[in-house]
Amino acid sequence: MSTATEKAIDPAAINRFRARAAEEGLLDVSYASMDSPFGPLLLASTKRGLVRVGLPNQDADELLVDLAERVSPRVLEAPAALDEVRRALDLYFAGKLDHFDLPLDWRLSSGFRQRVLRAIDRIPYGQTRSYTEMARKAGNERAVRAAGSACGSNPIPLIVPCHRVLRTGGALGGYGGGLPMKQALLELEGVLDERSSS
Repeated sequence: MSTATEKAIDPAAINRFRARAAEEGLLDVSYASMDSPFGPLLLASTKRGLVRVGLPNQDADELLVDLAERVSPRVLEAPAALDEVRRALDLYFAGKLDHFDLPLDWRLSSGFRQRVLRAIDRIPYGQTRSYTEMARKAGNERAVRAAGSACGSNPIPLIVPCHRVLRTGGALGGYGGGLPMKQALLELEGVLDERSSS
Protein backbone atom coordinates (compact mmCIF):
# COMPACT_ATOMS: atom_id res chain seq x y z
CA MET A 1 0.00 0.00 0.00
CA SER A 2 1.33 3.40 -0.91
CA THR A 3 1.94 6.18 1.60
CA ALA A 4 -0.63 8.35 -0.20
CA THR A 5 -3.25 5.63 0.21
CA GLU A 6 -2.37 5.17 3.87
CA LYS A 7 -2.81 8.89 4.48
CA ALA A 8 -6.12 8.84 2.61
CA ILE A 9 -7.57 6.33 5.07
CA ASP A 10 -5.81 7.54 8.21
CA PRO A 11 -8.42 7.23 11.01
CA ALA A 12 -7.04 10.25 12.86
CA ALA A 13 -7.43 12.40 9.75
CA ILE A 14 -10.99 11.16 9.28
CA ASN A 15 -11.79 11.99 12.90
CA ARG A 16 -10.31 15.48 12.48
CA PHE A 17 -12.43 15.97 9.37
CA ARG A 18 -15.58 14.89 11.23
CA ALA A 19 -14.81 17.20 14.15
CA ARG A 20 -14.13 20.14 11.84
CA ALA A 21 -17.31 19.49 9.85
CA ALA A 22 -19.31 19.51 13.09
CA GLU A 23 -17.58 22.66 14.38
CA GLU A 24 -18.23 24.52 11.15
CA GLY A 25 -21.87 23.52 11.01
CA LEU A 26 -21.36 21.33 7.95
CA LEU A 27 -22.70 18.19 9.62
CA ASP A 28 -26.45 17.96 9.97
CA VAL A 29 -26.86 14.21 10.46
CA SER A 30 -24.34 12.03 12.30
CA TYR A 31 -24.63 8.29 12.01
CA ALA A 32 -23.02 5.15 13.37
CA SER A 33 -23.69 1.46 13.49
CA MET A 34 -23.69 -0.79 16.52
CA ASP A 35 -24.03 -4.48 17.19
CA SER A 36 -27.10 -5.73 19.00
CA PRO A 37 -28.37 -9.19 19.98
CA PHE A 38 -30.47 -9.04 16.79
CA GLY A 39 -27.82 -7.83 14.37
CA PRO A 40 -26.42 -4.44 13.34
CA LEU A 41 -28.39 -1.27 14.10
CA LEU A 42 -28.00 2.04 12.28
CA LEU A 43 -28.24 5.08 14.55
CA ALA A 44 -28.58 8.64 13.30
CA SER A 45 -28.87 11.93 15.17
CA THR A 46 -29.19 15.63 14.48
CA LYS A 47 -28.56 18.61 16.74
CA ARG A 48 -32.10 18.08 18.07
CA GLY A 49 -31.54 14.45 19.02
CA LEU A 50 -31.84 10.87 17.81
CA VAL A 51 -33.72 10.88 14.52
CA ARG A 52 -33.41 7.30 13.23
CA VAL A 53 -32.81 3.78 14.45
CA GLY A 54 -32.46 1.31 11.60
CA LEU A 55 -33.19 -2.30 12.50
CA PRO A 56 -31.12 -5.27 11.30
CA ASN A 57 -33.61 -6.23 8.58
CA GLN A 58 -33.57 -2.71 7.08
CA ASP A 59 -31.09 -1.62 4.42
CA ALA A 60 -28.71 0.89 6.03
CA ASP A 61 -27.82 2.51 2.70
CA GLU A 62 -31.48 3.11 1.89
CA LEU A 63 -32.03 4.62 5.33
CA LEU A 64 -29.08 6.99 4.82
CA VAL A 65 -30.43 8.06 1.41
CA ASP A 66 -33.82 8.70 3.04
CA LEU A 67 -32.15 10.83 5.74
CA ALA A 68 -30.25 12.79 3.08
CA GLU A 69 -33.51 13.47 1.23
CA ARG A 70 -35.76 14.19 4.19
CA VAL A 71 -33.41 15.85 6.69
CA SER A 72 -30.23 17.08 4.99
CA PRO A 73 -27.68 15.89 2.44
CA ARG A 74 -24.95 16.67 4.99
CA VAL A 75 -24.81 13.17 6.45
CA LEU A 76 -21.55 11.83 7.85
CA GLU A 77 -20.49 8.79 9.82
CA ALA A 78 -19.54 10.17 13.24
CA PRO A 79 -19.59 7.37 15.84
CA ALA A 80 -18.61 9.60 18.77
CA ALA A 81 -21.81 11.60 18.32
CA LEU A 82 -23.82 8.42 19.00
CA ASP A 83 -21.81 7.14 21.99
CA GLU A 84 -24.52 8.00 24.52
CA VAL A 85 -27.20 6.24 22.45
CA ARG A 86 -25.02 3.15 22.00
CA ARG A 87 -24.28 2.99 25.73
CA ALA A 88 -27.98 3.28 26.56
CA LEU A 89 -28.94 0.54 24.10
CA ASP A 90 -26.18 -1.75 25.38
CA LEU A 91 -27.53 -1.32 28.92
CA TYR A 92 -31.08 -1.93 27.72
CA PHE A 93 -30.13 -5.16 25.91
CA ALA A 94 -28.26 -6.28 29.03
CA GLY A 95 -31.44 -5.79 31.10
CA LYS A 96 -29.87 -2.92 33.07
CA LEU A 97 -31.88 0.04 31.70
CA ASP A 98 -35.64 0.44 31.79
CA HIS A 99 -36.02 4.01 30.55
CA PHE A 100 -34.31 5.95 27.78
CA ASP A 101 -33.58 9.58 28.61
CA LEU A 102 -32.32 10.68 25.21
CA PRO A 103 -33.20 13.79 23.22
CA LEU A 104 -35.32 12.83 20.20
CA ASP A 105 -35.82 14.52 16.85
CA TRP A 106 -39.41 13.78 15.79
CA ARG A 107 -39.24 15.35 12.31
CA LEU A 108 -39.62 12.06 10.39
CA SER A 109 -43.20 11.70 11.65
CA SER A 110 -46.04 14.20 11.78
CA GLY A 111 -49.74 14.63 12.53
CA PHE A 112 -51.63 11.61 13.83
CA ARG A 113 -48.62 9.31 13.39
CA GLN A 114 -46.46 11.51 15.55
CA ARG A 115 -49.18 11.72 18.21
CA VAL A 116 -49.32 7.91 18.26
CA LEU A 117 -45.53 7.66 18.57
CA ARG A 118 -45.42 10.21 21.37
CA ALA A 119 -48.09 8.18 23.23
CA ILE A 120 -46.04 5.01 22.66
CA ASP A 121 -42.99 6.79 24.04
CA ARG A 122 -44.84 7.04 27.37
CA ILE A 123 -45.57 3.30 27.71
CA PRO A 124 -43.57 2.18 30.76
CA TYR A 125 -41.00 -0.59 30.57
CA GLY A 126 -42.54 -3.97 31.27
CA GLN A 127 -46.04 -2.91 30.18
CA THR A 128 -48.00 -3.18 26.95
CA ARG A 129 -50.87 -1.32 25.34
CA SER A 130 -53.21 -2.10 22.46
CA TYR A 131 -53.35 -0.41 19.08
CA THR A 132 -56.83 0.80 20.06
CA GLU A 133 -55.45 2.46 23.20
CA MET A 134 -52.76 4.19 21.15
CA ALA A 135 -55.33 5.43 18.64
CA ARG A 136 -57.42 6.79 21.53
CA LYS A 137 -54.43 8.54 23.10
CA ALA A 138 -53.64 10.11 19.72
CA GLY A 139 -57.18 11.49 19.47
CA ASN A 140 -59.08 9.04 17.25
CA GLU A 141 -60.09 5.73 18.82
CA ARG A 142 -61.43 4.42 15.50
CA ALA A 143 -58.11 4.94 13.69
CA VAL A 144 -56.70 1.59 14.84
CA ARG A 145 -55.19 0.74 11.45
CA ALA A 146 -53.56 4.15 11.28
CA ALA A 147 -52.11 3.57 14.76
CA GLY A 148 -50.72 0.27 13.52
CA SER A 149 -49.28 2.03 10.49
CA ALA A 150 -47.64 4.59 12.78
CA CYS A 151 -45.99 1.73 14.67
CA GLY A 152 -44.85 0.16 11.40
CA SER A 153 -43.28 3.39 10.20
CA ASN A 154 -41.73 4.33 13.57
CA PRO A 155 -38.36 5.94 12.69
CA ILE A 156 -37.02 5.47 16.24
CA PRO A 157 -37.92 1.89 17.24
CA LEU A 158 -36.52 0.43 20.47
CA ILE A 159 -36.20 3.94 21.94
CA VAL A 160 -39.84 4.73 21.08
CA PRO A 161 -41.01 1.26 22.11
CA CYS A 162 -43.58 0.24 19.51
CA HIS A 163 -42.77 -3.38 20.42
CA ARG A 164 -44.93 -2.74 23.51
CA VAL A 165 -48.05 -2.29 21.38
CA LEU A 166 -50.13 -5.44 20.88
CA ARG A 167 -53.38 -6.38 19.27
CA THR A 168 -56.50 -6.32 21.42
CA GLY A 169 -56.52 -9.69 23.13
CA GLY A 170 -52.75 -9.82 23.45
CA ALA A 171 -51.60 -11.19 20.07
CA LEU A 172 -48.29 -9.69 19.00
CA GLY A 173 -49.48 -7.98 15.82
CA GLY A 174 -46.70 -6.75 13.55
CA TYR A 175 -43.23 -5.31 14.06
CA GLY A 176 -40.81 -3.62 11.70
CA GLY A 177 -37.95 -5.80 12.93
CA GLY A 178 -39.98 -9.00 12.59
CA LEU A 179 -42.06 -10.90 15.12
CA PRO A 180 -39.16 -12.91 16.60
CA MET A 181 -37.46 -9.62 17.53
CA LYS A 182 -40.69 -8.22 19.02
CA GLN A 183 -41.19 -11.39 21.04
CA ALA A 184 -37.57 -11.32 22.28
CA LEU A 185 -37.86 -7.66 23.33
CA LEU A 186 -41.04 -8.39 25.29
CA GLU A 187 -39.37 -11.39 26.91
CA LEU A 188 -36.39 -9.18 27.83
CA GLU A 189 -38.80 -6.79 29.55
CA GLY A 190 -40.52 -9.67 31.34
CA VAL A 191 -44.00 -9.04 29.93
CA LEU A 192 -44.48 -11.87 27.45
CA ASP A 193 -46.27 -14.95 28.69
CA GLU A 194 -47.60 -17.75 26.50
CA ARG A 195 -49.20 -15.29 24.06
CA SER A 196 -49.66 -16.24 20.45
CA SER A 197 -47.12 -14.64 18.15
CA SER A 198 -49.62 -14.38 15.30
